[in-house]
Amino acid sequence: MREADAITTAELADRVPDVVIITGMSGSGRTQAMHVFEDMGYFCIDNLPPRLILQLAELVGINAGIGRHLAVTCDLRSQGLFDELQDAISTLGDHEMSSKIVFLDASDEVLIRRYSENRRRHPLAMAGESTADAIQRERVQLSHVRDRADMIIDTSRLRTTALRARLRHAFSELTDQQLMEVHVFSFGFKHGLPVEADLMIDVRFLPNPFYDPEMRTMTGLDRKVSDFVLEHPKTQEFMEAWHKLLDAVMPGYIAEGKPQLSIAIGCTGGQHRSVAIAEATARYLERQQYHVSISHRDLPRANMAG
Repeated sequence: MREADAITTAELADRVPDVVIITGMSGSGRTQAMHVFEDMGYFCIDNLPPRLILQLAELVGINAGIGRHLAVTCDLRSQGLFDELQDAISTLGDHEMSSKIVFLDASDEVLIRRYSENRRRHPLAMAGESTADAIQRERVQLSHVRDRADMIIDTSRLRTTALRARLRHAFSELTDQQLMEVHVFSFGFKHGLPVEADLMIDVRFLPNPFYDPEMRTMTGLDRKVSDFVLEHPKTQEFMEAWHKLLDAVMPGYIAEGKPQLSIAIGCTGGQHRSVAIAEATARYLERQQYHVSISHRDLPRANMAG
C-alpha cells in the first residue's frame, strides 16, 4: 500500500484549508491551477481583489459547515497585493476560516518563451516595455508575497499532469481513486459503437441468456439472468482476468490526472450479458474506492424489442 493510500478521507479533510489563494508570476500556470481546483469541487473565482475574499467566502457558505472550499486567484492588478493578502488572511482567521497561499513561479526564460509562443503581451507590460523587463518588475513586486506563501511550485519543467497531481495531493479531501469519476455503461453492438468510451470490452463470447425463452425478455438486472451470466465458468475466468486488467490500468489513469474515465461493456443487444458484467464491474470498482456511476445505454431499446 502506498503512503497516500493510508491517509483516510477524514485526515484529508482536516488538512484541507477553507480558502486557497493562488498567486504568482503571470504565465506560470494560474489558470491551469484554477481548473484543477474546479475539478476538485472548489468554488472558484479568478482575479479577485484580496479584500473581497472574506465577503465571498461568507456568501458561498464556506464557514457554514457544509464542506465547501473556495479557491481564488489574485495578481498585481490588485494594488498593494501583499498588504491586502496579509489583511485578508488575518480577517479569515478572525472568522475561524483557514487559508493557504499557493505561489506559482517559473524561470524568466520559460515565461518569455510562453508569451512568445502564445503571442500574448505580458498583462503588466507598460508602453514600450519589453516582456523581460515586465517580468523582472513583476518578480520584484511579488517577492514579499512569495516569501509569505505556504506552497511554492516552479512550473518551468512541470507538466500539467504533474501540477494537477501536486495540487490534488495537497488540497483535496478525497483519495486519488475518489477524485476520478468513473462511468461504467453497457451497450449493444448492433446499436452502434460508443464514441465516448476510454476503455471498451466485448463480452459477446460469453453464454447468451437470450436463447433461453424464459430469460429472453428479462435483462441483466434480473437476478436469474445475472446469476446465469456471472456464475458460468467462462465468465468467472474472464472476470478474474478483467479485474487484473483494471487493477493494472486504473492507477495509470489516476497518475495521468484523468478527471473522468468511461468504461464501455458491449454485447449483441445491450440487454443481458453486457448489463450483468457492467453491474459487476461497477461493484468491483466501488470496492476499490473509486467514485462510480453506471448506466445502460441500450436497455430501453432492448426491452422494447423484447
